[in-house]
Amino acid sequence: MHHVDFPKHSLILLMCFIWLGACNTQNTETAKPQKSSEKKIGVLLISHGSHSETWRNTFVKLENNVRDRILGDGKISGTKSAFMEYTEPSIATRLKEFDLENYSDVIIVPLLLTVSSHSFDDIPTIVGLKENPESIEMLKLENIERYTPQANVHIAPLLDFSEVLQKNTLRRARELSKNPEDEGLVLIGYGSEPYEREWTELFNKVAEHVEKQTGIDEYSIGWCGHIVRYAPDSTTTAIRRILEKKNTAIVIPALVALDENFQIRIIGGGIEKIKDHKTRVRYKPDAILPDPDIEQWVVDIAGQYSNNILNEKAN
Repeated sequence: MHHVDFPKHSLILLMCFIWLGACNTQNTETAKPQKSSEKKIGVLLISHGSHSETWRNTFVKLENNVRDRILGDGKISGTKSAFMEYTEPSIATRLKEFDLENYSDVIIVPLLLTVSSHSFDDIPTIVGLKENPESIEMLKLENIERYTPQANVHIAPLLDFSEVLQKNTLRRARELSKNPEDEGLVLIGYGSEPYEREWTELFNKVAEHVEKQTGIDEYSIGWCGHIVRYAPDSTTTAIRRILEKKNTAIVIPALVALDENFQIRIIGGGIEKIKDHKTRVRYKPDAILPDPDIEQWVVDIAGQYSNNILNEKAN
């Protein structure tokens, strides 16, 4: 048996290689990514979408106005805005971004006025919470992408679950009112054919609130959206109903944001069909937004849902 002698420097190198290998193994094990159990919550503000840049900018400004307040207590890590149709960023685009940023939960706040197929069927179907065959087919026809995120999705209630619309309409009616006893209120909404009863009930409550606060005791309701195929005739008819009883009609567009096609072309066109509209109709082509109360409603609803998410984790 032969004895092999290693030079002293070779033994030192061998020991160094062994030591470095052990260190590398230890560092590799330490560097393995650890899956975090912490909640990372985001807020996605969803609006309908419009070809109007004015309309879209309204929602960009709203998010800018509420972002710091939503993020202020550190429970929510980020906010984004999305449009359901017509333009980017879409709901799918934003949810993909949340996934790439490793959000565990996304609170969806629909900035829609009241119930419709959009709120009840389309949005839940887009985000994978519902499989509505009719909505799926319509989304395909309109090239609206569906995306089921890895994050948990929580859909907040709609705007009409609070009293902000009543306060908003009251403020705008008072700005136009001069002699309540001689005036009637005309509310013009977008409308939703399957949910016309719910829309009418909402507008009834709003008009009754205005009556109690101002004494404007007559009101009429008209539509400007697909429920009347975007025609101005419903606006004209609603105004005429008031002018049969009162000297002046105060017209309020119960639309979330300003879209020139609706406030100017459709509603304004309906007003122009009234023969003496310049003296008997008062109208400002505005919208529900901007409104600080609605901004606060968004902040509050986001806070409520983030607390619920964190409390569920704690329990």
